[in-house]
Amino acid sequence: MKASIKKGPLQVKFDLDYATRVLEIEAGAVKSLAAVIGDSFAEAVEMIYRSTGSVIVTGIGKAGIVGSKISATLASTGTLSHFLHSAEAVHGDLGRVQKDDVVLALSYSGESEEIIRLINPIKQRQIKLISITGCAESTLAKHSDVALCIGRLPEACPLGLAPSVSTTCMLALGDAIAFTVMKARNFSAEDYARFHPGGALGARLITVGQSMMFKRGAALPLACTTDTIRDMLAKTAKIKRRGAVMIVDTEGQLAGIITDADLRRAMENIGADIFDLTTSELMTPDCKHVTEDTLAAEAMAVFHKFRIDELPVVNGQNKPVGLIDVQDIVAIKISR
Repeated sequence: MKASIKKGPLQVKFDLDYATRVLEIEAGAVKSLAAVIGDSFAEAVEMIYRSTGSVIVTGIGKAGIVGSKISATLASTGTLSHFLHSAEAVHGDLGRVQKDDVVLALSYSGESEEIIRLINPIKQRQIKLISITGCAESTLAKHSDVALCIGRLPEACPLGLAPSVSTTCMLALGDAIAFTVMKARNFSAEDYARFHPGGALGARLITVGQSMMFKRGAALPLACTTDTIRDMLAKTAKIKRRGAVMIVDTEGQLAGIITDADLRRAMENIGADIFDLTTSELMTPDCKHVTEDTLAAEAMAVFHKFRIDELPVVNGQNKPVGLIDVQDIVAIKISR
């Protein structure tokens, strides 16, 4: 299939069949990587899992770009990791590598000069070295504690030169490493959200307790069931403006809530006598509430379903530890 696009006086033809073939070649190569998953792979992931330091990922050129992404994936999924530029490493940046670290080196040829120059300094310090390379007989593979060999692969480039299939396979194998270790760590969605507070995914996974509006230990608008409304207003007068007061029983457990709207309605129906009522007479008992571990998205669903604006946050003993407003959750910009 050919596609033609006019460009000035010329007409450029694009081979879309070839574009499809590129995807098929790369997909087939990635599928073949299943053969790499074996004892060496298990040894590599265990080495990373057991490490008390960081995973230092290094590479040069296109492999370096892939290595930077692998390092970012490791770091965001529970494994401390940094990227080390191979050329800069021998000019002082090797000082970033500590004795408890594991080095993950990427080189398709296994003979890249910048990578080979790192082997001796790494070995002298008895730092573990894992490599991803295309040749099991390469210098890098021979001097690695664990070598993951993806084999010689035909590049999808029309000239068969530009890294394409090889870098795609390195990236896929790096993902397999990162996610295997992630799974072994029992890394949860909540853990992931802690490392992604600014993204749309993080916003969906962030908990009430992680909301920047939630301040543990902050003064809370609280009153007892035996307090009068007058007592309640006096107790909460100096507390940061809130649209509700949480009512607790004699054991400090949440008993109900009184909102500004409740007070307005009572003033209209009862008048000044409301100040002599006890909070238990005016509160909404068994009110909706959440915990610090409740996802912000779940809290938003409660706000919408019950058409309320305030939600008490309680601990495992049902004692208030916070109060969130619907605007607190809106501020997180949750994608629903």
